[in-house]
Formats: sequence, structure tokens, C-alpha cells
Amino acid sequence: MSSSFGKVVTLTDSAAERVKAIIGRSETPVVGLRVGIKKGGCAGMEYTMEYATEARPLEEVVEDKGVRILIEPSAILYLLGTEMDYKTEKFVSGFVFKNPNQTSACGCGESVELSPAQTVGE
Repeated sequence: MSSSFGKVVTLTDSAAERVKAIIGRSETPVVGLRVGIKKGGCAGMEYTMEYATEARPLEEVVEDKGVRILIEPSAILYLLGTEMDYKTEKFVSGFVFKNPNQTSACGCGESVELSPAQTVGE
């Protein structure tokens, strides 16, 4: 499936390199990284990531910097326009989502509040 409103998610160079490294360590063949959202955390929603062994129906497939990201259908409007980054700091490293649909986040940074993106005609 290809979106008519551009890429749902883009990756920074550091995120793309980290995804390549993670996929390269998989013990089973994978086609990419699946990204979604789930209800949880004190702010209401959390990002999810897992190995994708195959594309599922209605998933958005994003190819960026040599990496394939599969977006769960229920997450597409919440992730529209998101930049995925990977940061390494003194005490922690991990993926960071710069999401224009985020309205707030919890103090610990583990969960966010998201509103669906407004599409043309809404």
C-alpha cells in the first residue's frame, strides 16, 4: 500500500543505521521493522516496534535510507509526518519519535498522547 499523502514515517541517518543493525541480528529472516501504537502508559499511548517477517494486509510500507518500515493500519493517521531518530546519551539510548500529532507526553517519556492527523476533506 502506498500513501497518497507522502511518507508516513521518515528516518534520520542514525535511526536507519540502528534499524539495519537490529534487523541484521535477527535469527529469522525479516522483511523490515513493524511500527505501531498501543494504548498504555500514563499519557495514553505507546509506540511499538517488532520484527516483521511478512507484510500484513493494509499495512503502509515505507522505504527510507535502505530500511523498510511497515506501519500498522490502525497507527497510520497517528504517525503521519513522524520522524524516527535514534539517540545515544550518557545513560540511555533508544529510538525517539518526533511526531507532529503528539499533543503531550508523560514525564518519564515512555508514553504520549496522540491525535489523528487531519487529512484533506476533513
